[in-house]
Amino acid sequence: MRSFGLIRVMVVAAVLAMPGAVAAQALDAAPVAALPAPRLSFSEREMRLAEQVADHPGLADFYGTNGLKPIFAGAEGAPRRAALIEALGQAASHGLPPARYRQAALRRLDGAGADTVEDEIRFARAFADWSRDVSGGILDPRKVEPGIKREVQRLRTGDLLRAFAAADDPAAMLAALPPQDLRYEALRQALARQSQLVAPADAPPVPEGLWREGTSDAAVAALRVRLASVGFAAAPMGSPLTYDGALAQAVAAYQQAAGLPADGVAGPRTVARLNRGTGPEAEAILVALERMRWMAGHDLNARHVWVNLPEFNARIYENGREVFETRVVIGKANQEFETPEFSETMKYMVVNPRWNVPRSITVKEYLPRLQANRHAVSHLDVVDGAGNVIPRDRIDFRKYSAKTFPYRMRQKPSDDNALGQVKFMFPNPWNIYLHDTPTKHLFNQSSRAYSHGCIRVGRPVDLAHELLKGQVESPEAVFAKALKSGRETYLNLRPPVPVHLVYFTAFPDETGQIRRFPDIYGRDALVHAALAKAGLDSAGPDE
Repeated sequence: MRSFGLIRVMVVAAVLAMPGAVAAQALDAAPVAALPAPRLSFSEREMRLAEQVADHPGLADFYGTNGLKPIFAGAEGAPRRAALIEALGQAASHGLPPARYRQAALRRLDGAGADTVEDEIRFARAFADWSRDVSGGILDPRKVEPGIKREVQRLRTGDLLRAFAAADDPAAMLAALPPQDLRYEALRQALARQSQLVAPADAPPVPEGLWREGTSDAAVAALRVRLASVGFAAAPMGSPLTYDGALAQAVAAYQQAAGLPADGVAGPRTVARLNRGTGPEAEAILVALERMRWMAGHDLNARHVWVNLPEFNARIYENGREVFETRVVIGKANQEFETPEFSETMKYMVVNPRWNVPRSITVKEYLPRLQANRHAVSHLDVVDGAGNVIPRDRIDFRKYSAKTFPYRMRQKPSDDNALGQVKFMFPNPWNIYLHDTPTKHLFNQSSRAYSHGCIRVGRPVDLAHELLKGQVESPEAVFAKALKSGRETYLNLRPPVPVHLVYFTAFPDETGQIRRFPDIYGRDALVHAALAKAGLDSAGPDE
């Protein structure tokens, strides 16, 4: 494979050097045998560079189209090296592992002139890693957990390097790589505040206990010192061993910053948080930053539906502003029923929908009941593969198993239909959609994970009206007419609306304040573990 890559790099470099050569894009899919004969003369530096990038498709793409010319090495590459080194220094602020990018080693190479092919490749590989990670995330989300179906729309390394090489301001080009979203910046700021709460190594730990105003103990002095080390100093009003009013105020301020109840009492949770440094709050923000990077390629300023599963909430955003909000019910916290994460396009809504019962529900929940009593679940029709309703007295349900049952089940449009008055369709392989429900009381619960995977909407008619705005003169009248007909009616959305099913346990509200939500499916813990592993796996010696 390496020899094939080397041949392709050299062929592309040679062809592009020819007068009237075809574009590199035309070469990309061509078999080696179909490519023009390359020149056979390359300098030693060109050969070494081609060999070094042959196993990296993105770098091979760039250097092949660049005629095997360096862009980082030597005096001409100094501005690009400086811009990259500066960007890599921001890794921690993005929640990315700094050791992965070896900034200190690159800084030493830069100081020595960075004039060799090997120097060029080190900077190029650092650029490839950084540009990939900060623009689209360090992880492949689909490999983290089965319920994460999101596919990141990543930019090609070759294209990014071409833009970087052509940029008048390399630093500005790099600054544009992370998500350009106010919420991403709010998360970065929140992470910075969490980092400020980590006490230095020489700060004494606070002994375990319950310390409150009026207490006098040597532990109080340690509490004062550790609080002061993270910016919450409280000058003693008398003895430093006494827990006085000023110390209580400092503790309350720290608790508020750390996301704890701000009661001014240094109890077990506060002491543990103060002693250990960053806690779950920072971990949730790290994961949220990575999840925002996974949204690369989606225009979050365009009109879209945003369903945050742990918040049990759905919103419509337009031009970056919330224009609609509703509570939702999501899939049960059971791997079989958990609502997946992905993005799709909502193309239409169905008014007075039939409910085609998923086969998993049919054979697991309804078939045993029908075997006991053929007239069970009488609100559902039994239909064959052609959609014909089959009378139940013509079926011996007992002779079928879950694997051999040949029928489907379907519910007609009705007031008690499981899908209610309307469902919102964004076709996807997992058959997930938003819909109304006759079971309204669940929307009063604080935790709302009760469905088989689809998303039940608290204000479905209002959602329908909002989605129809702009394409019809009176959304209310159009929807009411379709509903009154009693027939299953399709209303197309023009244009279709992007839908993002996301999973943020920490996310900024409209004021920038970070709100926390439960890790209902345990996915955040898995993402955080994968981030930690990625950091450890890539943290070699800083040569």
